Amino acid sequence: RKLLQLLNEKLVSGWDDPRMPTISGARRRGYTPEAIRDFCDRIGIAKRDNLIDLSLLEFCLREHLNKTAERRMVVFDPLKVVITNYEEGKTELMPTENNTETENAGVREMPFSRELWIERDDFMENPPKKYFRLSPGGMVRLKSGFIIKCDEVIKDSNGNVTELRCTYFPESRSGHDTSGLHVKGVIHWVSAAHALPVEVRMYEKLFVTEDMGAIEDDFKNHLNPNSLQVLTKVYAEPSLKEARLGDRFQFLRMGYFCLDLDSTKDKLVFNRTVTLRDSK
Repeated sequence: RKLLQLLNEKLVSGWDDPRMPTISGARRRGYTPEAIRDFCDRIGIAKRDNLIDLSLLEFCLREHLNKTAERRMVVFDPLKVVITNYEEGKTELMPTENNTETENAGVREMPFSRELWIERDDFMENPPKKYFRLSPGGMVRLKSGFIIKCDEVIKDSNGNVTELRCTYFPESRSGHDTSGLHVKGVIHWVSAAHALPVEVRMYEKLFVTEDMGAIEDDFKNHLNPNSLQVLTKVYAEPSLKEARLGDRFQFLRMGYFCLDLDSTKDKLVFNRTVTLRDSK
């Protein structure tokens, strides 16, 4: 009855809204039958009502997806990097693993070019000690690519960082590194010329209260106002053009995601299934 009320008041998009505690909602969010069966095996059968923490179900899901989901690079909050000593118009293909947790998962090739997108969070102008990502004068390895060094920071009239000018070390190519350089930080990236714009829907719990069966006031008072965040300026590696309904991926360092049925040929939509780690 309460779920129907949510539907009638358009607080959710349908019975298969990925936030809904329904089988169709779980399927659309990317939950796998294997993870649900594992969860059921772990909790067993009881004759009385029990409150089971959602984190156990999410643990089962991560365990399964870690072994089965192919990895992809996707930049959620893009910051442009220009590699000044890389030839304009040149493109190289960088082999990168699909899943290091699974044998015979194979590799794919990612295009690398002069202009890249990286996560804005992977750059800090005034970094603290033991900061291993990109900073002025600092070096970092691009996953499956090269080591780069930040030489110049470009800002707009409001002082916001809009672009990083970097140099790369040709001898530092992943798998063939003869540069002798040693860096601790590794970040993901996407070639700007080949990037695939996508929409990402970041889902959280529908309710903020853990035990909804114990509340006495209007259940809608316990709805999570931040249960859905839609990100529209997201850039993905071009291999995701081939994604199909039912495919699940780990977006490196960002979580597990699946293709949503709202996707079209012109715009792909991905739902976050679960974070990489328990956020508690």
